[in-house]
Amino acid sequence: MELKRIAVIYTDFSDKFGIPRQSGLTGAKGRIVFEEEYRLEEAVRGIEEFSHLWLLWGFSEVMEEKFRPTVRPPRLGGNKRIGVFATRSPFRPNRIGLSCVRLTAVQKHSDEGPILYVEGVDILDGTPIYDIKPYLPYVDSQPNALGGFAQQRKDYALELMIPVELEEKIPEEHRRVVHEILSQDPRPSYQNDPDRVYGMSYAGLEIKFRVDEGQLEVLEIKENR
Repeated sequence: MELKRIAVIYTDFSDKFGIPRQSGLTGAKGRIVFEEEYRLEEAVRGIEEFSHLWLLWGFSEVMEEKFRPTVRPPRLGGNKRIGVFATRSPFRPNRIGLSCVRLTAVQKHSDEGPILYVEGVDILDGTPIYDIKPYLPYVDSQPNALGGFAQQRKDYALELMIPVELEEKIPEEHRRVVHEILSQDPRPSYQNDPDRVYGMSYAGLEIKFRVDEGQLEVLEIKENR
């Protein structure tokens, strides 16, 4: 089977650090541009009737390494091993990611063909897309499904402390997403040094912060150059 790249998604995530751990956790936006071969209006005919889409994409920044049957999920503190097929870790035999995103618009461009605008992304800027499928609520939604170890952390959130003068440096259209990303704690769970300063890039901003006893304090925000 030959896996062909059908599109590229462009997002505000220039680095892996800070990307939401799952899709749909924030309002982060993305723009999907098809490869020239697939820039056909008939290929997306009817897609605007669906509110959400499944994206299959490639972990393009994960370095190749020997297959390991277990991984250490960050949300478990990095000290407990779980079977790779019981996680969504990028370190798997086929580096394929799966995201459910909200379709917000379909726009037709003369040079780039139909472009899909989506929300709720957890994908690095420039990531290859291998397939797009509609989300079907009557079969894809399972209200009684069990969430395994991930269920234990679903309500985890940090209290944010952002000085007014730094808050004003965040463009208004990005503030909600920045708050959502930071409150979900971008750090690996095994890093718990209250004096350590972390840096995260988003939408052209470099955001520095530290975390102590459930509070995240933003220390600096500046434009990436």
